Amino acid sequence: MKSLVQSRVRGVVRWIRTRRKLVTLVTLPTFLLAVNVPPAVALVADFEHDQLIHSADYTAQYGRWDVIDLPEDLQVNAIHAALLPTGKLLIVAGSGNDQASFDAGTFRTLLYDPAGGQSRLIPTPSDLFCSGHAFLPDGKLLVAGGTQRYEVLDGKVTKAAGGMVVKNENPDKGHAFEKGTEFVAPDGRKYKATTAFTVPPAVKTIIPEGAKVTPSQTTVFVESETDGPAGVTAKAAQYTITGLAGPDANNLYGLAQKLTLDKQDFQGIADTYEFDPVAERYVKVGDMVEKRWYPSLVGLPGGDVLAVSGLDGTGTILPGQNEVFDPSTKRWTERPDLFRYFPTYPALFQTAVPGRLFYSGSNAGYGPADAGRVPGFWNLQGNTFEPVTGLRDPDLMETSGSAFAGPVQGQKVIVVGGGGVGESNRSTTRIDVIDLKASKPTFTPGPGLPAPTRYPNVVQLPNDDLLISNGSRDYRGKGQSDLLLASLYHPSTNTLSPAADPTVGRDYHAEGILMPNGQVMTLGGNALFSDPTDTKTAKFEKRLEIYTPPYLFHGPQPVITTAPTEAKLGTSMAVTTPDAGAIAAARLIRPSAATHATDLEQRSVILPVAKGSGGALDLRIPGDPTIVPPGYYMLFLVDKAGVPSVAKWVHVT
Repeated sequence: MKSLVQSRVRGVVRWIRTRRKLVTLVTLPTFLLAVNVPPAVALVADFEHDQLIHSADYTAQYGRWDVIDLPEDLQVNAIHAALLPTGKLLIVAGSGNDQASFDAGTFRTLLYDPAGGQSRLIPTPSDLFCSGHAFLPDGKLLVAGGTQRYEVLDGKVTKAAGGMVVKNENPDKGHAFEKGTEFVAPDGRKYKATTAFTVPPAVKTIIPEGAKVTPSQTTVFVESETDGPAGVTAKAAQYTITGLAGPDANNLYGLAQKLTLDKQDFQGIADTYEFDPVAERYVKVGDMVEKRWYPSLVGLPGGDVLAVSGLDGTGTILPGQNEVFDPSTKRWTERPDLFRYFPTYPALFQTAVPGRLFYSGSNAGYGPADAGRVPGFWNLQGNTFEPVTGLRDPDLMETSGSAFAGPVQGQKVIVVGGGGVGESNRSTTRIDVIDLKASKPTFTPGPGLPAPTRYPNVVQLPNDDLLISNGSRDYRGKGQSDLLLASLYHPSTNTLSPAADPTVGRDYHAEGILMPNGQVMTLGGNALFSDPTDTKTAKFEKRLEIYTPPYLFHGPQPVITTAPTEAKLGTSMAVTTPDAGAIAAARLIRPSAATHATDLEQRSVILPVAKGSGGALDLRIPGDPTIVPPGYYMLFLVDKAGVPSVAKWVHVT
């Protein structure tokens, strides 16, 4: 057996040598990793492979990956990542999908400077694990939601629990309650609230007959004070609240339908913060109306932010309560006129039409398989929904990736990979594209991925290509199914070409971020197991890996000598460069804020280029905020060889 392996290894080494000039090899066959490979022969093969992937011919065609190991005391679980207008990366872990950290109240955020390599931990005031995020017009990152309580699986629940609706019939005052508030059933059984909560005053409406009082309500999660089945009830009942006296005892009460020992899902919080990239700290703003875990935050053209979906404070997916954040007042407003259900982390994109969002069908999990899965246009004016057709493998959209395919003016959206609902082992190679400008938009087929893929990172590049990397074939990398694969999607031709292979596996809880120098940073990875038989628990992947695209091996980068730091919609920017004669294109690219294969921020904008004298360029910014939502953008100049400059930051107002 050993001689056979040696023979095959020698054959592979000869194969590499004879084809080095063709630069067609991306990875060695997996049998080179077998334990019977003689160490000396394996070392030769590794040396040959390393020479190849760092050769000029190879990198110019496929690019290159490089791994970064941060100091152990600065490593965090990268659940969320956002590129700030300072060029630094905000890496948010919160409790990091770690029950022990949650129980200890240990919440972490790392601020990492890719340019200099410096990093430091930022005080994190709440568990922002599985929150939502969106950039505001002033460059601050809005972060809303997170984790109130970790899930408890079937068979592990010891106390009957569920949602308690607390009503208030007093229109003159609300009431704040502490964690541990006791509710007593008519039969004497007792339950305690797991969090503090507040019930607002009832609503008084003047009518011809006098006044009508509508009770206010809030929902809190409660647990039985006794273990086991004794606390289980399936009867709807009204509960008294211990400690209340006089009118309060009559005006305030609880209602519960059932309290069970069933599996308990993650629960959300309403906490909302702005991360200030200059002060480098979280600043508390008004809480959301609803608690949310796994919400999408969608920036709107006027600067407001729409919060959609999520698990509430009882672990129940919200049936459609959506709300809007006003950055001027720093408060959320419930929008019953926009009541609409989506699975968690729905991929919603602002189209070129005001008041119209496109839902690609991509989502990150929770919700039934037969609701909210159909892609289409959500018209906020009138709250109507127009489904679109043509999507292949429509039942494999969970954990898929979505992004604008090329510059946003083209209004094309790409859907990449995905898998079955829940812990499914099904996944797809599907790439489908839709033209939102078409008279009757419908998905059309694109090229197939090299392998069925869940959790792909899809990153817009300055040359209009998209990098598609990582992911896994199975749910959360089960069966050691992480994919060390990357491809470049070319929107202009609807084709796919291979890229250099990453060396770090990334699946659930991973991100890909375009950097100002034109490279791509990948972070995170949260596989369930580390072995093919799924018996050994995997550690969270804390290494970073940088992809250098082929265009950075095609010659020197153009240089932006001067550019304005601020510009208005519909105006021109004067930019100077010593490479003016070689400049073929200019792009504004909005920085990413990514989590769970979802990045609703990134978009590339074409800037028409007019050339003047003395290295001057005149770049026209579109005037439509549906195309260029106000905020900070990276300005790239791209030369005729497709090489982008290092970006300059521009605040579009």
